[in-house]
Amino acid sequence: MSFWKEKSLEDMSKSEWESLCDGCARCCLHKLEDEDTGEVHYTSVVCRYLEEAKCRCTNYLDRHEAVPDCVWLTPATVAEFTWLPKTCAYRLVSEGQDLKWWHPLVSGSRNTVHEAGISVRGKCVSELAVHPDDFEEQIIHWVEQ
Repeated sequence: MSFWKEKSLEDMSKSEWESLCDGCARCCLHKLEDEDTGEVHYTSVVCRYLEEAKCRCTNYLDRHEAVPDCVWLTPATVAEFTWLPKTCAYRLVSEGQDLKWWHPLVSGSRNTVHEAGISVRGKCVSELAVHPDDFEEQIIHWVEQ
């Protein structure tokens, strides 16, 4: 059953909601907002708590205490996060679109997000290795699949 096609985000159980995360970890990248235009730019700098090989937070349950500005997606707030990548399952479902072929719920494998080149695996550097003043030098541009 493709619950994401049949249920609204608000009607999903906690486990269904969590399973929408494709494991790309793009939301864990530091982003810079242009003060003049409001445009958001992704950097290759990732949160210190991201385990890059698995694209998983090592402090997931307590992430909001450890990193107060860590993104907290909820069904009610997804639409507010317009900077979410166009590939993000939360964004896709909220916009009435289907999941991509590489999404684990479609492919049956947590590896397809990496195989498709969607995740940050091998493309990022920890915030511990980059001075905050140098984040601007780390701006990247995603080629959408």
